[in-house]
Amino acid sequence: VSIISMINYVKAQYNGDPARVFATGSSSGGMMTQHMLAMYPDVFAAGASFMGVPFGCFRHAADYAPGSSQCTGGQMNRTPQQWGDLVRQADAGFTGTRPRIQLWHGTNDTLVPYSLLQESVEQWTAVFGLSQTPTSTDAIRSGWNRQSFADSTGVVRVEAISVQGAGHALPQAGQAIAALQFFGTAV
Repeated sequence: VSIISMINYVKAQYNGDPARVFATGSSSGGMMTQHMLAMYPDVFAAGASFMGVPFGCFRHAADYAPGSSQCTGGQMNRTPQQWGDLVRQADAGFTGTRPRIQLWHGTNDTLVPYSLLQESVEQWTAVFGLSQTPTSTDAIRSGWNRQSFADSTGVVRVEAISVQGAGHALPQAGQAIAALQFFGTAV
């Protein structure tokens, strides 16, 4: 609620453009990014989550227990439908277009397991009703392998970037500009 209050304040006080509100963060901030897009789809245009987890991964008190969390312990495995339902239920009355999302994860992340990138992909592609098969794949840079999931009009709704060999240390140089390009705010 405090984040939304700050956004509303900036929009009101500084004539902020509501169509250009974005969320981004790394680690717990990446988790919060996915949370904010799920809870407040009417506020955000897009988000970039670095080393985050799918919305609803931390649903129960046991998921927060250090060393025994199913979520960050890498044992969380739901179907795309189950993941997508969590987002859809977060704001059940929402009928607009949901915010696009870019997901980043290092393949050697031991704090927030790399397997959670796939769970996030499953969640957000299900939310958009997209196939689990990417519409395109490429390398943004050497070792930055991107999967894009576009809708029927060609708009990329979900983008997942695996950073080869990276641990829990994102973003790295050049990744912020890639996120801004995804948002449509940088060239």
